[in-house]
Amino acid sequence: MAIRSGDRATVFQLPAGPGEWVDLSEYMGRERVVLLFFPLAFSSVCTTELCTVTREWGGWEDLDARVFGISVDSPFVTKRFRESEGIGFPILSDFNRKVSRAYGVLHEDLLGLEGVAKRSAFVIDRNGMVVYDWVSDDPGVEPDYEAIRRALEDA
Repeated sequence: MAIRSGDRATVFQLPAGPGEWVDLSEYMGRERVVLLFFPLAFSSVCTTELCTVTREWGGWEDLDARVFGISVDSPFVTKRFRESEGIGFPILSDFNRKVSRAYGVLHEDLLGLEGVAKRSAFVIDRNGMVVYDWVSDDPGVEPDYEAIRRALEDA
């Protein structure tokens, strides 16, 4: 069953790099969280998306938002991607696809690859409730950054 607006967010622990774990439960009840699922590190649209969020980082911090990117790439790849592109927030590895599956954002087949995350965005309020969700079947479409900001302002 997919997680959508009005649902309690599923908490998880995922690595931001080898041995570098992030526990989402540490932020619940204290901060607003944005989860940005994306198909594959180093692909053109994914790089554009995450670099856009990094460039506009001040606006996200002003909204007291903690941002996490999530892909099915290995923790070695997510760490290298973040470092090489200068991404200003953690990129988490959902290599085993448990979190992507829980949120209902896995492509069955994307260009012959099974189990790649769909480009999607979730805003979680300080109470741990999902207040915004957006999921695209088209990997070439970036999220509506203004809609995410509005959801954060209202959360």
